[in-house]
Amino acid sequence: MSKVIISCAITGSIHTPSMSPYLPVTGEEIAAHAIGAARAGAAILHLHARDPADGRPSADPAHFMGFLPAIKAGCDAVVNLSTGGSAVMSLDERLAGPLAAEPEMASLNMGTMNFALYPMLGKPRSWKHDWEEPFLRNSDDLVFRNTPRDIEGILRRMGAERGARFEFECYDLSHLHMLAHFRDRGLVKAPIFIQFVMGVLGGVAAEPEHLAHMKATADRLFGTDYQFSVLAAGRMQMPMAAISAGMGGHVRVGLEDNLFLSRGVLAKSNAEQVDKVRGIVEALGRTVATPDEARTMLGLKGADAVAF
Repeated sequence: MSKVIISCAITGSIHTPSMSPYLPVTGEEIAAHAIGAARAGAAILHLHARDPADGRPSADPAHFMGFLPAIKAGCDAVVNLSTGGSAVMSLDERLAGPLAAEPEMASLNMGTMNFALYPMLGKPRSWKHDWEEPFLRNSDDLVFRNTPRDIEGILRRMGAERGARFEFECYDLSHLHMLAHFRDRGLVKAPIFIQFVMGVLGGVAAEPEHLAHMKATADRLFGTDYQFSVLAAGRMQMPMAAISAGMGGHVRVGLEDNLFLSRGVLAKSNAEQVDKVRGIVEALGRTVATPDEARTMLGLKGADAVAF
């Protein structure tokens, strides 16, 4: 496990445009941030789409196609499209863009959960768009739906039918057991790539003890058939990435997960965060994986087999 896969989540669907002037929103901005992150060392680009008019989360195929061809032309990184979209979307809405694009990878949330964003309202700010404040405020009554039927449908439609492999996003122990359930049914096969998602209110907190327990549980459930990565939302992003790299895992950074480079300093690009985590990884004596090395490690179909 000397090679570390750096994933970079470019924009997401959680932060809103008023929170940072550097959050990419338009197709051109998302493409530029993604290519910059790849050049800095990100082997995987985890991508959401946004409506360029107001930055609202979107899964419209047209919005995805506003940046996917440019990213493919500008770098050789693995494209990993979110099937989570936004927690306020229906499943069909969430899947519209990924189904059309047929990427090498897709993310898959492994359980229904609360997904509370309203604590972000604690900092006073002027809102650029009228959707932002209600979007955050109403998350105190938000259920992010990912039922077993939903999961099975995504595994079939994105995986079996379109050849994508998955970043299995596990926010809690129950999600690991759900993943093992689908493995036992033969719907998930090795190599399994698990993303431990930490620090979202509604999921496990970003604490080292929780990570150790989740990894021990995954070891027991999946043995040598899996690899893991860690993302931590907010200020624990880099500390938890360092712990993951030290434990033999992979790392994820990006403006989807954290808008800052250091305390009180906004990251001006996704590449800045990739540069920082690369320095951490290499200081630990590990080597950053190239996109093609990541493809081999995760058994991906290749960039020539996508639909963009």
